[in-house]
Amino acid sequence: MIRTVILLGICSLSAVISARVVQAQVRISPMVIETQVNRNQAEGVINVTNITNEPFRARVYVQPFAYNRDTGFETLSSSPTDLSPYLQFSPRELIVPPGTTRRIRLIAQLPPHLPEGEYRVVVFTENLQEMKTSDQKGNVVNIRGKVGSTFYVRKGKLSPQLIIDSSSFDPEKNQIKLLVRNIGKASVLPTATWTLKQQGSIIRSGKIQPTGITALSDRYLFLNLADTGTTAIAPGKYELSGELIWGQAPNQTSLPFNMNLIVPSK
Repeated sequence: MIRTVILLGICSLSAVISARVVQAQVRISPMVIETQVNRNQAEGVINVTNITNEPFRARVYVQPFAYNRDTGFETLSSSPTDLSPYLQFSPRELIVPPGTTRRIRLIAQLPPHLPEGEYRVVVFTENLQEMKTSDQKGNVVNIRGKVGSTFYVRKGKLSPQLIIDSSSFDPEKNQIKLLVRNIGKASVLPTATWTLKQQGSIIRSGKIQPTGITALSDRYLFLNLADTGTTAIAPGKYELSGELIWGQAPNQTSLPFNMNLIVPSK
């Protein structure tokens, strides 16, 4: 049996086989490339470093992608924001000797008539050699790991704009779902800090790692209560507050939030 493990450093993905197997083979940097079109052209470089003692042979290919509201990263068969038709990249197959680094060069040539907007792909580096490992049930399986680096090309003056839509409690997963909308025309990777209070007392608090939200879309941020305490919270009315943060210092943007949350009785 052959299974493919996908690893994106900024995406929250679940896999039957641990992504640590992939990380042990190769290091990709950067995981996210954001660039502005200049004279209808944009460029990027991905570094592929072999951190093993064996040669690493891989193929390189691209796909359009999006972030599903509930499940996160997903590849698409087609998309109006697909950068692929305008993208040249090389090499398409590479061999990286142990302890060395190879570069994947990306050049996007956008037609002058193309509307302003953000165009994007995920650039996959897929290992052509199968690896044996064990799944959660102890079965031996062969896997091919692939690592994705996201490439965003923006034509025009575009920026993200986030708003907090709503919050709800999922008793089955013991987590709070915070729905965030990006009404801007650029994708964004916000982080967040949050605090849950009841009658002025702090019940839980935590942080959310960078989570991708594409332009003109929305996504749930999951606040996992099980990670910050073992006792289930009691039904009742709570106050949820915190702050979304995105952008690079010193030009970071923050959005405070404060809302009521009802935890229903079972």
